[in-house]
Amino acid sequence: MNVRESLENLERETLSPYASLSAETRGRERKEPLCDIRPEYQRDRDRILHCKAFRRLKHKTQVFLAPEGDHYRTRLTHTLEVAQIARTIAKSLRLNESLTEAIAMGHDLGHTPFGHSGEYILNQICEDGFTHYEQSVRIVEILEKDGKGLNLTWEVKDGILNHRTAGRPSTLEGAIVRLSDKIAYINHDIDDAIRARMFVEEELPAGYTDVLGHSVRERLNRMIHDIIRNSMDKPQILMSTGMEEAMKGLRQWMFEHVYKNDIPKAEESKAQEMIARLYEYYMKHVDQLPMEYVLLMVNGEKKSRVVCDYIAGMSDIYAIDQFEALFVPKRWNIY
Repeated sequence: MNVRESLENLERETLSPYASLSAETRGRERKEPLCDIRPEYQRDRDRILHCKAFRRLKHKTQVFLAPEGDHYRTRLTHTLEVAQIARTIAKSLRLNESLTEAIAMGHDLGHTPFGHSGEYILNQICEDGFTHYEQSVRIVEILEKDGKGLNLTWEVKDGILNHRTAGRPSTLEGAIVRLSDKIAYINHDIDDAIRARMFVEEELPAGYTDVLGHSVRERLNRMIHDIIRNSMDKPQILMSTGMEEAMKGLRQWMFEHVYKNDIPKAEESKAQEMIARLYEYYMKHVDQLPMEYVLLMVNGEKKSRVVCDYIAGMSDIYAIDQFEALFVPKRWNIY
């Protein structure tokens, strides 16, 4: 018996009856030989971890556009925090930790430069619209590996697509990631906002913090424990009514006082104008796209979609550099 088969048997013996077993995946779009060491969801986790889109997340905005401090979250650190929370919950509930981690690692691959402000403007100007969760799936299905995609399992792609608030994941592991995403960003965005001196902990609404906790550590602890308590040995991932209502209330407060606040949004209009200008330029000069994107059009992809793919894949830094190279005059020096 090889290592993979031993691990698959261990899953059958130890995981919850509601867990997604690696050996029972609905499979990949293109059949591949099985690995002799890693079960299928573990392979997916590894493919995401090693892909280019994952590495670019380190230079993509979470909330604060181009922050100068070293300790503000990026899209990559957000992803790692989601994965840690989700794994903790999955392991406690005896669900599939590898599937949970793969979904968490891949859930934000499709995010644009400059966070949701970049997503908003691309959705406005792209012919077929744009959402980061659909783009995340497009990346793993098509854009990675020179148009071949990562060929992930159905369950991982389903979890990535449905991590948004309105999503309905088909697995409990996907449902864990969907909740963990909110738990992570509410708490780490509070931490970043306090670091930016937008408010202090004591100014958060007591009606919510009395339920959730009065520090990031306390909130994480209470929310994770609440999900585990209410979901143990059940075919659903649940929060208690009071905890869920308090989380939604604090999330709404964050939208009003942080996500729409002038401090993190101070450069938003400039970032959106920059993205719009880049889109307009490359729509007129598709010959200047990298060859991998040109080949997508050769293979039948729509020009507007491919230009959107290229810009969405840019990091904040790369987008600024490209804009400067195309539109900002260089100083002339005779020396």
